Parts: sequence; structure tokens; C-alpha cells
Amino acid sequence: MRNLSRRAALRGIGMIAAGTALAACTVTTSGNVTTITLNVAKITAYGQAGVNAAATIISLASGISALTPYLAAIEAAETALSTALTAFSTAAGSSVTISYDDTNWKTRVDSLLSDIESVSSTIAAAISGAGSALSSTVKSDATTAANALATVVSLFEALLGSTSAARLGMTEAQALKTLGVSR
Repeated sequence: MRNLSRRAALRGIGMIAAGTALAACTVTTSGNVTTITLNVAKITAYGQAGVNAAATIISLASGISALTPYLAAIEAAETALSTALTAFSTAAGSSVTISYDDTNWKTRVDSLLSDIESVSSTIAAAISGAGSALSSTVKSDATTAANALATVVSLFEALLGSTSAARLGMTEAQALKTLGVSR
């Protein structure tokens, strides 16, 4: 019976977090055209969360030989994400919302999501690859950052309608706070 209660609670958290993510956009349909309008601040916060997650793992990896083989990949993923985030932020300027259905914006947003996913999967691979060579503190801190970023990725995907926010380990607010992003 405990597992059922736990599952129900996690489902509830997922629905609350998905609702929070979806509140950041509007979806309108006119004829055969569906337009998704995205909140620029939310997209920027998600990108910054990815950059911060990578920086967290890089700082944890300092001096830990088990993580050394993964540093170059994490740094490369962070650089690509930082570049995409800068391009997005520069193009958005002071805009409050953008239309995801615009080809130019869709490309920028999809690139940002792809780079965040890359950071997330690279971090997960590092934690898994280093395994028991990590101290319990480092493993706990790295796993917390990885889980927070996985939540952000799930919310970002849900925001674009590509998935439901089913992989949530925490709320959006908790994930962003964990990764040092204030909104």
C-alpha cells in the first residue's frame, strides 16, 4: 500500500509542476494553425539552470580522478549550452513572449532544449561512470544537481508539448532553486 501512496504523491507533484510549466505559455489554434507563445524569462531560466548544473558538476569534479574522464564532455556541453543561451537571450532582447511556431524561434528554442538535454545526459553518464569511486557527499550533491536538471528538461519538453512532465523528481521551483536560478 505504501508504494501506491508514494506513486500517487509523485503523480500529484508531477501534475502541479506541469501546470506551473504550462502556465508559462499559451496555446491558440486558428483553423489549422496552432501557435505556442513562450515566456522568454522561463526559457532563459531553464537554460541558465543547465549552465549552473554543469558548473556544479565541474566544481565537484575538481580533484576527483573518477570524474576526470567526463570533464571534457561536460565542459563541451556547457559551452554549447552557454552559446545557445546567449544567442537566444540576444535575439529575444526585452521581449516578454515569443511565438514557438515561428521557424526562427523554433530553431533557437529547440537548440537550447537539445543543449540542456546534452548537459543532462552527460552529467548522468559521469555520475554513473564514476560510480562507487565518488564519496557519498559528492555523489549526493551531483545526483541532486542531475535530478534538478532532469526536472527542468522534463518541464521544458512539456512546455513545448513534446511530452508530459512525467519524469519530475521535484517541483520547478525546487529544481531552479537547487541549480541557483532565481525567478
